[in-house]
Amino acid sequence: MERNWAGNLTYSATEFVRPASIAEIQRVVADNPRVRALGSRHSFNDVADTAGVAVSPEALPPDVVVEGSTVTVSAGTRYGVLAAVLEERGLALANLASLPHISVGGAVATGTHGSGVRNGCLSTSVAAVELVGADGTLRRTSRGDQEFAGSVVALGALGVVVRVTLDVRTTFAVRQDVYPDVPWAPVLADLDAVLACGYSVSLFTTWTGPLQVWVKSTDTTPPADVYGASPSPVPLHMIAGESVEAVTEQGGVPGPWLDRLPHFRMGHKPSSGEELQTEYLVPRDRAVEALTRVRAMGERVAPLLHVTEIRTIAADELWLSGAHGRDAVAVHFTWHLDPAGVFAVLPDIEAALLPLGARPHWGKCFTATARDLAPLYPRWTDFAELRREHDPSDKFGNAYLDRVLG
Repeated sequence: MERNWAGNLTYSATEFVRPASIAEIQRVVADNPRVRALGSRHSFNDVADTAGVAVSPEALPPDVVVEGSTVTVSAGTRYGVLAAVLEERGLALANLASLPHISVGGAVATGTHGSGVRNGCLSTSVAAVELVGADGTLRRTSRGDQEFAGSVVALGALGVVVRVTLDVRTTFAVRQDVYPDVPWAPVLADLDAVLACGYSVSLFTTWTGPLQVWVKSTDTTPPADVYGASPSPVPLHMIAGESVEAVTEQGGVPGPWLDRLPHFRMGHKPSSGEELQTEYLVPRDRAVEALTRVRAMGERVAPLLHVTEIRTIAADELWLSGAHGRDAVAVHFTWHLDPAGVFAVLPDIEAALLPLGARPHWGKCFTATARDLAPLYPRWTDFAELRREHDPSDKFGNAYLDRVLG
């Protein structure tokens, strides 16, 4: 019995395979009528599930190849592993997600992101992807190709991604400062300024109390205080009661990018472990209205919640990205492992946020279906045509894609 990381989903695949070569993945795809790629299992829904064969690229050799300003790596490689190799070579990625435990292929396919008003989602660092198509043929698409923007955040619907090429830059140092007990009113009055006060900024809340503001700075000096709140002299976890040994170093001590941009250390348990997650990316110019609407539901949301994180993502041109065509503010909920309670409140959260243009994170818990989602993505029909072209027999389809793409 195979389950996802959180333990809320048991996969229904008839077979799980971990090929050690791309050629073997090609054979598996060509020989089976239903196939899905399975990443590091950090999705909280059935995006990677299948009634057929689940193919994991995690056994592929990392094969890290640096060429000029790019690095190519196997899709199953975890960001934390890749980051360590790059740092040894004096290189870096522009940004990382809150936890480095996730695979490159899975994170890219679902539009996963970190934070920063000038930082796009992780998928915007992709320069090329290599994937195995429905007939077992290996195909590569790179930035500038006509179909590239539809092939990066693609939910596994176009094939099994086996290698990804990412942009890299020179390594850089980051410091992290955490400001507890920040009041809501001045933050909402000047939200853009707060979210732009560092290279990467996150706001944490339980909706019924003040905010915790995490500021990750590079070449800028962090604020001396955030509306009267000074930086904490001791490390803090964003979830009450969790061990601070799991979080990356705070206190304004500079360190390598890979040891500060994520919230969690690679060798420790990320977040709370037993949990569900939900996230909605709202247009940045509607963020204050979105936060105000959720705050009005705070007493109902709080008992189900570990914590909410609020982050920024810069606009991009990737067709199914949550930040396609507009800067976004992400409202992320880390829930207790209570599926019944969570799914009872999600329709009301979506009723408040989707009319503002909110797009759900593809790998987390949500109830919206294709009818709700299609109006939110200008290139929706283009992606549907791309999918029909590359998978006319629906080999890579599953119940999730039927539900959210139609």
